[in-house]
Amino acid sequence: MLDFDIILNAFVTLAVTIDPPGLAPIFLALTSGMNRTQRYSVALRSVAIAFGVLVAFALAGIVVLDTMGITIHAFRVAGGLLLFYIAIEMVFEKRQERHEKSSQTAITKDQIANIAAFPLAIPLIAGPGAISATILLATDLGHEWQPTMLLLGVIVLVLLLVLLAFVAAEFLDKYLGATGRTILTRLLGVLLAALAVQFVADGALALFAG
Repeated sequence: MLDFDIILNAFVTLAVTIDPPGLAPIFLALTSGMNRTQRYSVALRSVAIAFGVLVAFALAGIVVLDTMGITIHAFRVAGGLLLFYIAIEMVFEKRQERHEKSSQTAITKDQIANIAAFPLAIPLIAGPGAISATILLATDLGHEWQPTMLLLGVIVLVLLLVLLAFVAAEFLDKYLGATGRTILTRLLGVLLAALAVQFVADGALALFAG
């Protein structure tokens, strides 16, 4: 039987790494121009995809990376570069320009699926930090069925918090207005760029050290 402190540590580690409250305003910026139904669809899809990714790495993460010859540090650098690209688009309103063009026509299921998969599910929710934390927790807890099921339960709980944060963000959008959304998008773009640089720097330092 696992100690409650170990389970609590796993929950805190994943919750802090994924940071549901911090993802909410980014979700709001990325889904600008969508109605409530479309936002809920993006939220559900992104959480479902992230769940699949984290479960896969919890069950066979080390094997997958070793088989492909990829280190978690290289994964962190790649994720950081992808995030930086998204951040540049947010700061210079390239993403907003696409939203304005597409607002004249209905937002398609493909657009919803694309945003949900990238960048929301990967690398924002199931990013390098969350994946590496999941692999480390799976290694620490062992590979017997009981600790594995408990880890999967922790993943579900944290992702439910992400979903709640996304739903709360949709209600926040009512009070921002067009100017508020523009300011928020650019501000978050700068913060996301800083986060991306940190990902790349941490990964690069670890790679050079290795």
